Amino acid sequence: MSLKSCHPRRKFVFIKTHKTGSCTAVNIFQRYAISHHLSVLMPTGGNLLSWPFPPAEEDYVHTPDEQYDVLLSHMVYNKTWLRTKFPANTAYISILREPSSHLRSAINYYSLPELLKIESKNPVQTFLQDPWKYKDLSEAYFDFCNVTWDGTRNFLSFDLGYPTEGAEDKERARRYISELEADFTLVLLLEHLDESLVLLRRLMCWEVRDVLYDIEAKNNRTYPYKSYIPTAEELANLRRWKAVDYLLYDTFNASLWRKIAAQGPDFYEELHYFREVRKSVSKFCHTRKRRRSRHHQQPLIIKASKWSPQFAVDSMYCRGIQYTEIELGKYIRKRASAKDKEERKIMRVAENVLRIVHGLPTVKFQYDGRSKNGKMIVPRKANL
Repeated sequence: MSLKSCHPRRKFVFIKTHKTGSCTAVNIFQRYAISHHLSVLMPTGGNLLSWPFPPAEEDYVHTPDEQYDVLLSHMVYNKTWLRTKFPANTAYISILREPSSHLRSAINYYSLPELLKIESKNPVQTFLQDPWKYKDLSEAYFDFCNVTWDGTRNFLSFDLGYPTEGAEDKERARRYISELEADFTLVLLLEHLDESLVLLRRLMCWEVRDVLYDIEAKNNRTYPYKSYIPTAEELANLRRWKAVDYLLYDTFNASLWRKIAAQGPDFYEELHYFREVRKSVSKFCHTRKRRRSRHHQQPLIIKASKWSPQFAVDSMYCRGIQYTEIELGKYIRKRASAKDKEERKIMRVAENVLRIVHGLPTVKFQYDGRSKNGKMIVPRKANL
């Protein structure tokens, strides 16, 4: 697809889902917003916009004209609210992860063994032997907002606006996911990230330099059961337990390949080109990072191709792809002259789960979860 035949889309909402590789993906969207001076709808404090409801008026930074180009932060998808803030031509984008892999990550990150009272060395295996046994424990009640959340069940669907209570209603789930498919320009898949990003570039009419990413994962964690492969029986249990998430993932998996097929045969030529450029850029940037104190490096020149004009990879570009979400978020906030209000930082779901485990009430803001001396009442897990 030639860049000359289209115009770049510069209004987009990225629904940042949890434990899906979204920290890697959001770097792309943050960089694009920065390099094209786009107006970002950002949280009043921190980098979480809201959970689980749309943000209140005081939860986000208002522009003088109430016009926004981009949304990048964690929030549960809510079409009604978003369409009051963004025009009809806005592209909606998100990212999903294969549900079995997602469960392993969620169990580790959200303290779910403690919530489920599982003490085995492989809580995933224990849980998958009979997920229904843990239903009363896995359905965590967040009293501050009167919402039930289940990190083991249809977590991906919840992030995209489907309620926990709809887990058994297959027809309702099918209707909702069909609506999502119509709403979203593209849903990236972590397992096929390169294909997703080449397609993103084409659908958004961006340049290759816009969608490159660092080969080193942004939020990668190691835990004992990370590589555990469930048995056929355990996977069958999981497919029944996470039926809505599997329907969601299967729907957008099929959608991705349909859209790729519609691109024509040169899609795979570009995919090969993209991977070669990504490797070269990552190698250059990591070499630069190791040697930066010794000598100055000349920029890496990526020659023009049928998919991209020539561009230079310099120290600034390297820093951009290597920065974390928080680092780029601070830059976006500083550029907008918006103060980061400590008292308005949204409490992370993982920290509220720990509060539930410890018998404490859940809270909306981190500030409300602190003692009088300003310290978190519930100790953080080392890997949060």
